[in-house]
Amino acid sequence: MRWRTLLLQVTSLLVALEAVPIDIDKTKVGNPEPVESAKIDPPDTGLYYNEYLRQVIDVLETDNHFREKLQKADIEEIKSGKLSKELDLVSHHVRTKLDELKRQEISRLRMLIKAKSDSLQDMGVDHQVLLKQFDHLNHKNPEKFESTDLDMLIISATNDLENYDKTRHEEFKKYEMMKEHERREYLKTLDEDKRKAEELKYEEMKKKHENHPKVNHPGSKDQLKEVWEEADGLDPNDFDPKTFFILHDLNSDGYLDEQELEALFTKELEKVYDPRNEEDDMVEMEEERLRMREHVVNEVDTNKDRLVSLEEFIKATEKKEFVEPDSWETLDHQQFFTEEELQEYETLLSLQEKQLKKKAEDLQKQKEELQRQQDQLEAQKKEYHQIMKQMKQKKSQEAPPSGPGGELKFHPRM
Repeated sequence: MRWRTLLLQVTSLLVALEAVPIDIDKTKVGNPEPVESAKIDPPDTGLYYNEYLRQVIDVLETDNHFREKLQKADIEEIKSGKLSKELDLVSHHVRTKLDELKRQEISRLRMLIKAKSDSLQDMGVDHQVLLKQFDHLNHKNPEKFESTDLDMLIISATNDLENYDKTRHEEFKKYEMMKEHERREYLKTLDEDKRKAEELKYEEMKKKHENHPKVNHPGSKDQLKEVWEEADGLDPNDFDPKTFFILHDLNSDGYLDEQELEALFTKELEKVYDPRNEEDDMVEMEEERLRMREHVVNEVDTNKDRLVSLEEFIKATEKKEFVEPDSWETLDHQQFFTEEELQEYETLLSLQEKQLKKKAEDLQKQKEELQRQQDQLEAQKKEYHQIMKQMKQKKSQEAPPSGPGGELKFHPRM
């Protein structure tokens, strides 16, 4: 199943884990066979085309020819577009399904464009032009899924995956700056005594959070042995890297993917974070987990396919750093931003706030103008009805008298 794992990783889909029955003790098996079991849907990648990506891969898997080619492909063949050329040989049934998926995706993107343009009151939108901003499909041929579409999908998702950690760092930095900004804004609302008390509480909470047991270096022998003993319930004196790898290769595909790696750091994170404590931020806990995963992947994943093979894992355990690692600095010892960066961020927030305020004022003026026009129309409508009523009354008063048989009565002047 490595080909599927590889494709999913290259195209930014997280590998679909296959649950291992709880009655299987993998530590007692020298080289266990992959366990077939119910598949768990892969987590959402966060890509705006996540559902389309997953569906395309699922459909391609149903073609025996394409599946066979994937089994023999390596990561570079997938990235280079060589596999995309095999799309011409898949069955007509598969091509029809892919065509339908593309039409649905094009339709979805057009709806997104329309919704955005409507919100901005942008009339006369050229959907075809705006579709160019989406580079995960060939918008020039909205009816057919071609090899170009598969190339574009893989390239887009690969680039997004490679930039994932960088983007995540930037978003976390913004999160920390917003926290500090809101804290300072709150302090401005307090009198001097309350402000001093709040500052004192803040410093006490920081010290309380920093007062935690030593965190083992991610991927080090001490860190893995702790998982072996406390999570796996095994004798630390019997620690064996190969057995550890097999035990935590949850889907038995011969690789530790990013989620399987992240699961190894739970014990370390519990030393620092407790959801019951006011001073512990769970957003920071998840960032710490991702930092640990990123570090281990950078150190161990030598072929950069975002998967750790058994060979890569064993080689890492033979290094000096595995037994004698550097100390690991947790987030509470990190400086996320400078004072200058915070000031720039606050300036940006202020500018955005002014723009939103102006937009709100403009919308309020538009609302008032529309209400004025509505009131004017209502007044004109009432005036019109009043005129019509008066005309009817005048007409009835001016009608000549008639006799019993409806004949007109004429009264000559004397």
